[in-house]
Amino acid sequence: MRSRFRSDRQLTVRMTVTMFLLGLLYVAFVVALIVLLKSWVLVVVVVAGMLGAQFWFSDRIALFAMRGRVVEREEYPGLHSVVDRLSAMADMPKPVVAVSDMDMPNAFATGRNADHAVVCVTTGLLRRLEPAELEGVLAHEMAHVAHKDVAVITIASFLGVIAGLIVRFAFYSQLFGGGRRDQNTAVVFAVVMGVSAAVYAISFLLIRALSRYRELAADRAAALLTGRPSALASALTKVSGDIARIPTKDLRTAQAFNAFYFTPALGAEPGLARLFSTHPSLQQRLDQLGRISGELGRAAEPGKAG
Repeated sequence: MRSRFRSDRQLTVRMTVTMFLLGLLYVAFVVALIVLLKSWVLVVVVVAGMLGAQFWFSDRIALFAMRGRVVEREEYPGLHSVVDRLSAMADMPKPVVAVSDMDMPNAFATGRNADHAVVCVTTGLLRRLEPAELEGVLAHEMAHVAHKDVAVITIASFLGVIAGLIVRFAFYSQLFGGGRRDQNTAVVFAVVMGVSAAVYAISFLLIRALSRYRELAADRAAALLTGRPSALASALTKVSGDIARIPTKDLRTAQAFNAFYFTPALGAEPGLARLFSTHPSLQQRLDQLGRISGELGRAAEPGKAG
């Protein structure tokens, strides 16, 4: 079933190209390891099992990791009403609604598809946002679900772990398995480490670039669905400003999940680290919403509506 969230062809193309490049990268990596190593079957089986578990149970894993819990309508009627309205507007199944008892204002969506999706907001976000702002944030998260971002990023991010797991397994199997301690063994280790480093670096950059664009795509889809880009811009400004005031030490745990958050838990501006961020800069997001606001305004002028 297709939702009414505006489709984004550029996002689809970028996702397809990124996953294709990652696929080629990891096929080449595994082939190289098969040539270099002898004990690779167990690693592939274990990695495949972990990937399957993360894909099928990503909603439960994410809720547990970020201290979220499913809430019923009786406990949060206002939150459920907003999600009900957005689900009807987007013509998509209503996601499970969850709340995380954290003061840091943020939100995230998880789940492998629209029928198994969870949208979670923190209590800090609920305390800080006005109803229209909350609607914009929730529309952004539901756009991720409609675009299948959660499944794509989960798979793409997990593939980056394969290099490290295989290298560690190879190292310890040789270290404790009575392998030959000669120059050839040292050369094999050096080659594997070099290939692994290259694979990780390339996959890291590809995934970060895709992640930044998917955030812009979700902002755009949310703004067009609700028709209120200014409310989403207001929420972005408010949440980003509040996160910047949270002590860095309190953000360290949350930073591991930045790729899934509405806004990253970065605190102060990260400078050059922005090049490797999971999210575009606040200014980029606000500029895009400003352009969308202008587009909607022109479309609403007499004689210009199509």
